[in-house]
Amino acid sequence: MPVTSSTRLAVGEAFARRDAAGRRLAEDAERIARACRDMAARFHQGGKLIVFGNGGAGTDASHVAVEFMHPVVVGKRALPAMALGNDAATVTGVGARDGFSEVFAHQIRHWADPADIALGISPDGRCANVLRGLETARELGLYTMALVGGDGGALARSPAVGQALIARSCDPAVVKEIHVTTYHVLWELVHVFFAQTVPPGPARTPAVEPETAARGGAEAVR
Repeated sequence: MPVTSSTRLAVGEAFARRDAAGRRLAEDAERIARACRDMAARFHQGGKLIVFGNGGAGTDASHVAVEFMHPVVVGKRALPAMALGNDAATVTGVGARDGFSEVFAHQIRHWADPADIALGISPDGRCANVLRGLETARELGLYTMALVGGDGGALARSPAVGQALIARSCDPAVVKEIHVTTYHVLWELVHVFFAQTVPPGPARTPAVEPETAARGGAEAVR
């Protein structure tokens, strides 16, 4: 079958949509770098990454968690992460008893520590249970982030979200692709910041030379 002019036009438009969204992502480089720096600091404090979303965004959450827990790049450090949608029994149990809006918030209340990071993923920024999870995380002192699409929706405007990274497209397929690129960049740069940051710790006592220690002991005996 020959490629017609209309087909070539459709292909060009498909790539143009992705190119525009990718360029807008690159324009957010400083915001992404700040998010990665703050994530690395939380990992240094002993925190873990908690990721959640619905449907396809839930599979993204699982993808993010395994990227951090089991890096495909040999030699990269594994960092603790979990996806809240992976436990179907818990999700359906909480949903049946407390309502679907609570499926992530409930787990965060029982799994999270203040040093953790909460990352909610929503293609349109309008997922009520993702927002509820981030609100609960913020109340508990977690660092909160959202990956959203379109205009960012309620998640991008919520004071509960410390950092919102927006895939600026109304095409769900393009949003999905930009989100995948974004969390791969997050993973890569978190490791860069993690390696450059000195973890907090107690003040170190200067080492005492053996001869000095011996003299001190002798003085004590006299």
